[in-house]
Amino acid sequence: MEMRKLPIGIQDFERLIKEKYIYVDKTEYVYKLAKSGLPYFLSRPRRFGKSLFLSTLRAYFEGKKELFNGLKIIELEGDGPDAWQKYPVFYFDFNKKNFKTDTALEEVIEEHLKEWESIYGDEYKETPLEERFRHLLVKAVEKTGKNAVVLVDEYDKSLLESDEERLEHNKAVFKGFFSTLKSYDRYLKFVFLTGVTKFSKVSIFSDLNQLNDISLDSDYNGICGITQSELTDVFSPEIEQLAKKEGIDREGCIEKLKMMYDGYHFSYDTEGVYNPFSLLSALSKKNFGMYWFSTGTPTFLIDKLKKSGFDAKKFTEDELYEEEASLTDYRVESDNPVPLFYQTGYLTIKDFDKEFRSYALTYPNEEVKYGFLKSLAPYYLCAEKEANPLDVRSFVLDIRKGNMDSLKERFTALFARLPYPDDEKTVEQNFQNVIYIVFMLLGQYTFTEIHSAKGRADCIVETETYVYIFEFKRDKSAGEALQQIEDMGYAKPYAADRRTIIKIGVNYDSKERNISGWEVRM
Repeated sequence: MEMRKLPIGIQDFERLIKEKYIYVDKTEYVYKLAKSGLPYFLSRPRRFGKSLFLSTLRAYFEGKKELFNGLKIIELEGDGPDAWQKYPVFYFDFNKKNFKTDTALEEVIEEHLKEWESIYGDEYKETPLEERFRHLLVKAVEKTGKNAVVLVDEYDKSLLESDEERLEHNKAVFKGFFSTLKSYDRYLKFVFLTGVTKFSKVSIFSDLNQLNDISLDSDYNGICGITQSELTDVFSPEIEQLAKKEGIDREGCIEKLKMMYDGYHFSYDTEGVYNPFSLLSALSKKNFGMYWFSTGTPTFLIDKLKKSGFDAKKFTEDELYEEEASLTDYRVESDNPVPLFYQTGYLTIKDFDKEFRSYALTYPNEEVKYGFLKSLAPYYLCAEKEANPLDVRSFVLDIRKGNMDSLKERFTALFARLPYPDDEKTVEQNFQNVIYIVFMLLGQYTFTEIHSAKGRADCIVETETYVYIFEFKRDKSAGEALQQIEDMGYAKPYAADRRTIIKIGVNYDSKERNISGWEVRM
């Protein structure tokens, strides 16, 4: 069978069509947005197809009908007098530049303006950037007889990559430059901006008070990414090939893909959306890898998590709720990391509380869940420069074999790496977070339950041969931990189980900064 071309990393719609890559038809969204005439903003995580969608809008407004043959928009557009009109398009791409220097943002804008001035006239090239843009809008309308289209890709890249001083500078540049979009509204046909997050107090939003943010709109849940029906309808041959390679049937392959890469919800009560980069990579390489996570380590997110003192366990304990206003806006001064984790794709919408108008959040899928936990481990184990401070494979093998001595040594080595904070609260939180991370990662290969409520064991791990019941104490004794397992009857649900029940009581001494007691009862 001839290999079809999967558009991994292809962000240019014209190239995708001309070079015959597979295209998941999103042109119905293009038509719906274009005909409304409103200015829009869309937030989606990185590698989610924002740039490709913006490029599709560009091709449409440039009147390149030949690129859309066979797609939904041909039927929708019809042959009316307004069909496939060509408009002057101003496409700002902030995605390719590294914004580590003070003038990087201005350099990107300057590069774009020079390109358009070669078309519409450069007599204002010595004036400030915003004046040059206003002049270009006017000249474009005069020259073409059509209002202009403004498309802005990854507007926030220069803000997310900036330190505090450079951030204020870049916000000021945006304020001066894009205020044009409000004051020169009569020259505009359509405006569409994309980014990872909507920065609060950035004038691109406060000035454009008519900007329609569709990031949480259920009608646009599938505007980027790949839905379940799109997966099975468009990629059936690739699913069959992956299933054959993995030695599983088609249904099992689809279920595995769903577990790994699906689960993004950008509104409540909508179907899940697959991360397109990871899904296409898995189909292309015929391997269930962690592709999206490998494209960038979330260092700034983990730093924010640590500085905020946020309890990482809440990510999986059904305790994360955010109101709509805070979910869509990013406030630099806020200590709350949850909105940024949602906007960057590490959390997604699970449910909606209509009474309080707040969203329940969780990890979208296993790729994100386990990839993030693996990145989190070095920061709690003082091993930021080590590739593998937590050897999950060895932990799993010891648990499968019932190797208690080796398991104790591994926990002892881990707790020895805990940082040495002065305050008791941080000591306790670091202790709990390491336990949480270890057992959550074990859950990728075993059945693992992690509890924090009284009356339930801290952690239970099940394999084909063993059931482990763990109870951890700090500055008490392993005997007390073991007795709690007995007194509270944590093993009762497994009374009829044929597997070996192993009860483990552990005590961590915060003065000695390591395990001071480890008792096992079978």
